[in-house]
Amino acid sequence: MKVLFIALPGIGDALLSTPAIHTLRKHYPEATIDVLCMFRGTKDILDHNDDINNVILWDFIHSSWFKSLRFIISIRKKYDASINIYPQNRREYNLIGFLIGAPKRVGIKYLRRDKRNFSWLMTHRILENDSLHCTEENLKVLSFFNINESDPPPLILNVDPKVLIWGEKWLESSSIEPNDVVIGFHAGTATFKNHIKRRWEPEKFSKLAEMLMERYNAKILLFGGKEEMDLCEKINKVAGNKCIIVQTDSIMQTIALMRRCNIFISNDSALMHIAGALQLPTVGIFGPTNERYVHPWKTRYSIVHTGIECRPCFYYSPKPLTCYRIPSEHFKCIRDLSVEMVLKAAENFIYNRQK
Repeated sequence: MKVLFIALPGIGDALLSTPAIHTLRKHYPEATIDVLCMFRGTKDILDHNDDINNVILWDFIHSSWFKSLRFIISIRKKYDASINIYPQNRREYNLIGFLIGAPKRVGIKYLRRDKRNFSWLMTHRILENDSLHCTEENLKVLSFFNINESDPPPLILNVDPKVLIWGEKWLESSSIEPNDVVIGFHAGTATFKNHIKRRWEPEKFSKLAEMLMERYNAKILLFGGKEEMDLCEKINKVAGNKCIIVQTDSIMQTIALMRRCNIFISNDSALMHIAGALQLPTVGIFGPTNERYVHPWKTRYSIVHTGIECRPCFYYSPKPLTCYRIPSEHFKCIRDLSVEMVLKAAENFIYNRQK
C-alpha cells in the first residue's frame, strides 16, 4: 500500500499529524508512507521521522499555477490512498488532493464552510468534532484503514545528532550552565488571515522576563523566525537587554536549543507544539483560538486565558480572524491577559522542578 499524507499547512499542523503517521506505520509496517508539504520548515521536522519514506516539498504559494499543475501530474495516481491532514479546510488543499487522484481520498467533513471548500471531493470523510484535539481528529480518519487507536502516541520529533552537537556548543558559548533555570519565550505567531492578533503584547513578555530573572535568576531565551527578530529585539530592549536572542539558520537548530529549556512560554504557535513534542513543561498563552483543539500534546502544560465569555471564537475555516466586540474592546481576550496570570503558571512549573 502506498499512502500520501497531504500536510500543506504549517509546521505545527504537520507535527500534530505525526501520531497518525506513526499509528499507520505500526499497523502497516510494509506500506510506503510519503508526506507532501509546502514549507521548508515542515520538511525539516519530518525528514528524520523514521515512520516516513519520503517527504516531498513543493512551494505552491510561490510557484506558478502551470508549474504546480505539472508537479501534481508527476505524482498523479501513484498512491493507493491520500489523507488530507486536519485542519485543511481550504478548497485549494482539497483540489490538490483530488487532482493527485488516489482511489481512496480521506479527509474531514467540516462543520463550517464545508461545501464551498470542496471537501466533498474526498471519497471518505469523518465529521469534524469540536471536542477533539487536532491529533485525535487525525487519528480518527485511520478508521478507514481499519485502525482504531485507543492509546494515542505522542508527537514524533527526531533531531539530527549533528545539530544536537551544534546546540551544545551554542549553549556553552552563551554561558548557560547545567544548573541554570532556562526559560524559552516565543512571542510570535503566524501572520496570515489576521492571526497576528493572537499575539500577547511584547511589553508583557518583557515584564514577565524581568520578573523571572529577578526572582529566579532565570536565563531567558527569545525564540522566533527571521521575520520575528525585530519582535525579539523589542522585548529584549524593554527588559534591559538581559535576555538572549536566539538566531539560528534552521528550525532544527532552533529545536536543538529549545531542548535545554526547563519551561517554554509561548503564544499558540508551531514552537508551542514543538515544545510539547520535546516534552517541555509548556505555558500556552491563548486569546481567540480554541485550546481544546491545539493544547500541547502529551506533555505537562498550562493554558492561560482570560475566560471572557465570547472566547474561543476562532474555528477552522478560510475566514480571517475577526473580533465582533465593539472597536474599543477588539481582541480583549488577549489584551486583558495579565503578566501575573502567566507568571503564576510558570511558577507552578518552577516550584515543581525545585522540589
